[in-house]
Amino acid sequence: MKKYFRLFLLLVLGLSLNLAGCHGTQKESAFVMPEGFDESKPVEITFWAKNDTNKNQTEVYKKAIADFEKLYPNIKVKMKLYTDYGKIYSDVITNIATETTPNVAITYPDHIASYLEGANVVVPLDDLMADEQYGLGGSELKFDGPSKDEIVPAFLEEGVIDGSQYALPFMRSTEALYINKTLVEKLGYEIPDVITWDWIWEVADKATAKNPDGTYVVNNQKVLIPFIYKSTDNMLIQLLKQQDAGYSTEDGQVEIFNDTTTEDLKLIADQAKQGAFSTFKISGYPANFLNASQTLFAVDSTAGATWMGANAPLSDISADAFTEFETVVRPVPQVDVENIEMISQGPSITIFNKKDPQQVMASWLFAQYLLSNEVQNGYAKTEGYLPVTTKALESPEYQEYLSLSGTDNNEHYSVKIDAAKLLMDNLDNTFTTPVFNGSISVRNAAGEMVEDVVKSVRRKQTVDDEYLNKLYDKVSSLYHLDQLNQASGSAKNLGPLPASSIWLLAILAITWIFIAFFAWRDWKASHAKS
Repeated sequence: MKKYFRLFLLLVLGLSLNLAGCHGTQKESAFVMPEGFDESKPVEITFWAKNDTNKNQTEVYKKAIADFEKLYPNIKVKMKLYTDYGKIYSDVITNIATETTPNVAITYPDHIASYLEGANVVVPLDDLMADEQYGLGGSELKFDGPSKDEIVPAFLEEGVIDGSQYALPFMRSTEALYINKTLVEKLGYEIPDVITWDWIWEVADKATAKNPDGTYVVNNQKVLIPFIYKSTDNMLIQLLKQQDAGYSTEDGQVEIFNDTTTEDLKLIADQAKQGAFSTFKISGYPANFLNASQTLFAVDSTAGATWMGANAPLSDISADAFTEFETVVRPVPQVDVENIEMISQGPSITIFNKKDPQQVMASWLFAQYLLSNEVQNGYAKTEGYLPVTTKALESPEYQEYLSLSGTDNNEHYSVKIDAAKLLMDNLDNTFTTPVFNGSISVRNAAGEMVEDVVKSVRRKQTVDDEYLNKLYDKVSSLYHLDQLNQASGSAKNLGPLPASSIWLLAILAITWIFIAFFAWRDWKASHAKS
């Protein structure tokens, strides 16, 4: 009986160790490059991507998948579309623990840095890219993909995290200032080639003048937000960069809570108090205000250009709100017109590790196919995106597309093509923010501070040093900025143990007590006999 009881205890011990060990980072074996790709073996891969209401983008994805599957009949691509990159990020984080991540995802480097908390979750691409047969421009590819040298170097560099390539660029965009030229000129101003913050605040302030009946002088409407910004995180990030002020360092040190930030937030609060400024989260979509002549200045991504302007093909406003005006596109406001600084952004492609290396290889082939000219040019034409390869940018098809700007208000919508040209003309003036585990939290904090000061002004609160010090403490706590784990790729802290694990550990402790007791009793009995 004693023998079986001991065996039972050992089984309980093994079970406890196994289950208790489940709390922690999921560890997949590192991907090892196979000798080749087995085209006789059926493989299914999942592909997660984002799409708004632009159905043209969905069609580009569908065609890319169909064409790719014709080239590789053994590979089936199952696509899942999201309306928001944040939801892709959340679902990936959730699925890491259950090892059910997608094979390929369109995402952002800031997000990938968080994925890297789990060991071997994301596949480093360096060896894959360099492979002579299946790498970039490889001899065994069944399509004309770009070589490494044909990817815009600055865009490729954005996917490097801790010295390894974890993402390929898919599309690139920046932010643009969309201007209702008609209203600005009505106020007596000419629009310069490069707008300064001082100039835009001056014009916005002047636009707040009202008629005796309460309507605004400039548009004769009851609604006007002279200046509206969609992504307030980018607003503060770019402003600090232009002022050579701290944001964060490459190794993850948070520097955003500084004197320059304090002065910037006070100025933003002052403009909001005068009714000259608001944000997307507070007031609504900038394009709707622009298209109804209810704003003079709207900052949004170049990737949203098809929504912007009087003749925008994807305009959301009702027919009775429509207004006729001229739209011009400029870089975001600058501190120094001789030293333009504008953010480079846009979705990237990442590949998740799987137990079957052939599945990873299929994912890699599909990721490369998304960089082929047909996909790059096709997707770029849906918005003010820029292809990420010189191969596509210099192709006759893309050059013809640019030359036909303004010939229609659909594929060749002038505002959309002007937005793409804006980035093309300013590639040397773009920058990216440091990427590390927690960099997405710093970005969110930047936007949160701008949103909070504008909301507080609307609530008649005073935005002063005392207010901002409290705001810094609140935001730092909200986004755990003082607890960031800077070791990229380190094990993820999943928080307190759940109750089930606590019980298992208790059982483990009791088991060891029983083992010690029986060992002591056997020792005592053997000594007694001797």
